[in-house]
Amino acid sequence: MENVDKKNVGLPSRYINALYELCDETKKLKKVTQDFEKFISLSEENNDFSVLLNSPTIGKLNQGKCLNDILKKSKADKLTTNFCGVMCRNGRVSLITKVMKEFLNEVSRRRGEIVVEVFSSYKLDNKEEEDLKKTILSKINGKNISLLTHIDSTLLGGLMVKYGSKMIDTSIKTKLKNLELAMKGAN
Repeated sequence: MENVDKKNVGLPSRYINALYELCDETKKLKKVTQDFEKFISLSEENNDFSVLLNSPTIGKLNQGKCLNDILKKSKADKLTTNFCGVMCRNGRVSLITKVMKEFLNEVSRRRGEIVVEVFSSYKLDNKEEEDLKKTILSKINGKNISLLTHIDSTLLGGLMVKYGSKMIDTSIKTKLKNLELAMKGAN
């Protein structure tokens, strides 16, 4: 196993570090990472799935059964399924996507990649993602970046890009908000 600082602290870090070690031992890091990316996409794009994860009225048992069925249909790795099962049994279903995102960030960090989060009003296609990666790489002088895309329909158009403590916001929502503030200030 790699000798890398364990940067994460708190409850999610226990899950992240344990899962990373298991993935490393079983050589399933790539598959689990792909499963997590699909899971996060599904939770962001499907409102019913999001409700399943966040509703306390559904109950741990029902959430666990539904998640298990969804993971089986998506042909998720057994390690991914077991991880979600543990989260369900421990009453942490609402934290699953947060822990998955932090796990992906940790994987990128251990690979020496810079994690860049991109928020758009629609799903970016592969060419758009590649063009965006090239543009970001030229601006931040990075060697390797990991692009995490999110869909935020409230943006109306444009992008929000976050990396480290920096954020570039070219969304129409923000431009309209700035215009509104400028117009109020002109009175």
